[in-house]
Amino acid sequence: MNHLLFYCRPGFEKEVAAEIQDKAVALECFGFCRIKDNSGYVIFECYGAEDADKLARRLPFRELIFARQMLVVTHELQELDLADRITPILEATAGYSVCGELRVETPDTNEAKELTTFCRKFSVPLRQALRQAGKLTREETHRRPVLHLLFLANDKVLVGYSYTNNNSVFHMGIPRLKFPADAPSRSTLKLEEAFHVFVPQEQWDVRLTSGLNAVDLGACPGGWTYQLVRRGMMVTAVDNGPMAESLMETGQVKHVRDDGFRYRPAKKNTYWLVCDMVEKPARVTHLIASWFQDGLCQEAMFNLKLPMKRRYQEVEHNLDMLREWLSGLEGEFVIQAKQLYHDREEITVHVFDQRQLTRRLSGSIQ
Repeated sequence: MNHLLFYCRPGFEKEVAAEIQDKAVALECFGFCRIKDNSGYVIFECYGAEDADKLARRLPFRELIFARQMLVVTHELQELDLADRITPILEATAGYSVCGELRVETPDTNEAKELTTFCRKFSVPLRQALRQAGKLTREETHRRPVLHLLFLANDKVLVGYSYTNNNSVFHMGIPRLKFPADAPSRSTLKLEEAFHVFVPQEQWDVRLTSGLNAVDLGACPGGWTYQLVRRGMMVTAVDNGPMAESLMETGQVKHVRDDGFRYRPAKKNTYWLVCDMVEKPARVTHLIASWFQDGLCQEAMFNLKLPMKRRYQEVEHNLDMLREWLSGLEGEFVIQAKQLYHDREEITVHVFDQRQLTRRLSGSIQ
């Protein structure tokens, strides 16, 4: 097999296919996508003999919007003997390089959830067998490929690998976050996941630290404000609706009853601008761009709610507009976008000026 496999949110297989088709053509790797609605994954079948591995190395995973994970698939094993599933897997991986990690996974669907307990238990004997066969090691794991087994049924599995410098570090591409009992809403997990995905953890002490000023547009009841407050930031929460009393009692939140599209801070001392408003994507995109154009923030995290049809095209259109608006400004703006696990019919976008960030990081080291 010469395929590339992408995990995704069930129902977004067509968006993944459209995105991968564009990216692969740009790298002169041609093929076609095989999709099944609501399956939670997409397979890109390459025409060129080495193209799947080429894409796994050269297609920047961080730039993919709708894919949760990317890996090369080399074998599809079916009708496995339930008494011995390990032997055919060892045979399938005989030509592999030594891997540094094993992930036994399933698609993120209700049907596949029945396999999760099996996958967890099966990992133990399989890991031992792979080590005995010399295909799995504990040494220099960060430099070695990750071995993936995607079980579609208890007797059917796709065998493949990903590269540690170009994949998701999370099992199944999903960060395991726990909902805080004192958070005002479950939307708080969207911003927490965004910080994990977009901001390198070694930079949290500079970019996600106490003493920073933040503005939350459309804040009510405070799910995103909660993430900023728990990191010690001072937050201006802009919304005509009520904020959670627990947040107001912290003394870190100033509640401004205003329209998020009209509000502007009196001082240019905002580091983070966050926004999770139910509005047309183009209107939100223009709002965020205007804050950067006016020099009102240094980093922004916001959601774009997607239409029912042509979602990939809508995303590309808005990101292109954002790039155009920011291109005329002084700075080196980086735009990252991802449909996170805790997103639904939306994507999360992160924007920052690399030049400003570099100066900030250099100052913290000195």
